[in-house]
Amino acid sequence: MSRVLVIADHDGHQLGSGCSRCVTAAAKLGAAELHVAVFAAAGGAIAAQAAELAGVSKVLVVERAENAHLLAAVLAPQVVKLAAGYDYVIGPANTFGKDLLPRVAALLGVGQVSDLMFVESAHRFRRPTYAGNAIVTIESPPEVKLVATIRTASFAAAGGGGSAPIEAASTDAVLPTHTRFVSINAAKSDRPELQSAKRVVSGGRALANSENFQLIYALADRLGAAVGASRAAVDAGYVPSDMQVGQTGKIIAPELYMAIGISGAIQHLTGIKDARTIVAINKDAEAPIFEVADVGLVGDLFKIVPELTALLSKASG
Repeated sequence: MSRVLVIADHDGHQLGSGCSRCVTAAAKLGAAELHVAVFAAAGGAIAAQAAELAGVSKVLVVERAENAHLLAAVLAPQVVKLAAGYDYVIGPANTFGKDLLPRVAALLGVGQVSDLMFVESAHRFRRPTYAGNAIVTIESPPEVKLVATIRTASFAAAGGGGSAPIEAASTDAVLPTHTRFVSINAAKSDRPELQSAKRVVSGGRALANSENFQLIYALADRLGAAVGASRAAVDAGYVPSDMQVGQTGKIIAPELYMAIGISGAIQHLTGIKDARTIVAINKDAEAPIFEVADVGLVGDLFKIVPELTALLSKASG
């Protein structure tokens, strides 16, 4: 009878989308007890959101002033102390989880399963490698605590309707003094969050500059979609790095993904392979993106995108 501890990601107010997907993965591990741990300075509201996830047995809240900002160096010793008695410690394979879980594994003296994408059994899993071009099946020793990051694009979000009890928890972990929070500079947008959006419109190098990216924003607004970009567009300075989709950016699994002016490099395809429907617009008929697209349109994006946006405007008007 296994016990699973899910480390919740959040922004201080809202529970991260990765948590609900980790809960789904935990259920596939055959968890007899599935607990969610919320680390925060004041985590009551976040814990209440976690308690509503279907399948959660209990929510543990660790409130300390030092947890006001989710610094991996500060959280890791606390997670290790809290993890005693659990068979699995898991978190999302996003920036938060990729920073935190390796530290937890190191402090526990165990290996880590990264980007877990499929659960075959309680100790047998699949994960991608070589930019998603190969899938590796791995096994973990049953007698060793498993630490894993979950590829959130591979698991559906857990449903709601739960009513798990919320319990205050504390640890006697000694926190490091060499790491401190200085500041955060994050882009704010009224559009859907990229990793949890059902629709995503992305632009690539072919847009040529940041001004032309307004075409992508306009189309996304009509679709109620999030906006992404290829690595080439980010490297060229058209958009900020937090919009990058791909192996070195964000792995997403929207219902609709539109790739506009994106050739389809391997690292980009790795980030969108779980999308349900892929639409590609590119003037190069030989672009690799057309090999994975469900719908492909060969043509000039500077003509096609404004026309498509106008048609959507007319339809919604």
